[in-house]
Amino acid sequence: MVKHALQLLILSIAVSQPAAALATTAPPANAKSPADRFHLWRSDAVRALAARADANSAATAAALSFTDSFAAPSTAPTALQLIARASDLAPDNAAIGWLHLQLCASTPSCDSRDAALVLRWVDPDNAAAWLAQLSTAHKDKDQIEVDRVLGDMAQGTRFDLYYNPIMVLMFDALNGVRRELPSGVMASDTERLVALTGVATAEIIPPFSPLIDACRESTAGSERREDCLKLAKIMQRGDTVIVQMVGFGIERRLIPADSKEARSLAERKRLLEWRMSAAGKLDFSILPWTQNGRTRTRLAEMRLRPREEDVCIALLRQHKMALEPAESHR
Repeated sequence: MVKHALQLLILSIAVSQPAAALATTAPPANAKSPADRFHLWRSDAVRALAARADANSAATAAALSFTDSFAAPSTAPTALQLIARASDLAPDNAAIGWLHLQLCASTPSCDSRDAALVLRWVDPDNAAAWLAQLSTAHKDKDQIEVDRVLGDMAQGTRFDLYYNPIMVLMFDALNGVRRELPSGVMASDTERLVALTGVATAEIIPPFSPLIDACRESTAGSERREDCLKLAKIMQRGDTVIVQMVGFGIERRLIPADSKEARSLAERKRLLEWRMSAAGKLDFSILPWTQNGRTRTRLAEMRLRPREEDVCIALLRQHKMALEPAESHR
């Protein structure tokens, strides 16, 4: 998951810059390529953000710094120190708590149990706060613990990765130090949002395979299967499309393929995919000099709506576009 997400980050930044690829090692001081200039920009951004006293700046510095740890593990301790400082500054901020948990869970030497416990205290209704513990139990083949954790997760009412709040806080924190950063790199709102999307994809989306495997291993009529079905329905209302898709996939494996429920599930999945595709075209089928305006419109919706799908619906409505494909009306 992390390696795939890092590839997405590299691709997203490459698209926003006139460069074909990005290196994953530190650039020389006299770097000239757009890829190397981005690395230098990111280093300056981490320094500027880390020097600030607010939690959002520290969290953003941690996220930008941690991206390097996939290629250079020695940078991970600095990122973990920064996110721990952000958590201390904003102990009730669930979005920062989630970022703290994910950075720790992605670092082999970091014990994520304390961060998970804090997040469950701050946001007890979020079933996602148990994922790291489920992953550990699944890795240890502790089926009793897997069942217990799945039962706790099924008691939740939401499954949130705090994607929109984290994106907004990082974007705002970067704007706060923009005058301290090199000019000509990540200069537009669109470029910064694209880069931050890569960071968020790499760092705040957890691995779902332990959950998928645990539910796939459930037997008909078992308590685990019932818990997985409850959790799948919670996930289908999740704040990110990937969470919704995982929820659809888990339920699809647990219900008869030819059932009425399976057909309804397939329709809802297709509708979500269509909405995401239609809203995405609004961002890329426009003239270059209008992209910043579209980016600011998307950010404004992200501030108001915690769910990714709701942002897409709002954007489609703004442009007086259909909310479902034409064939749905036939």
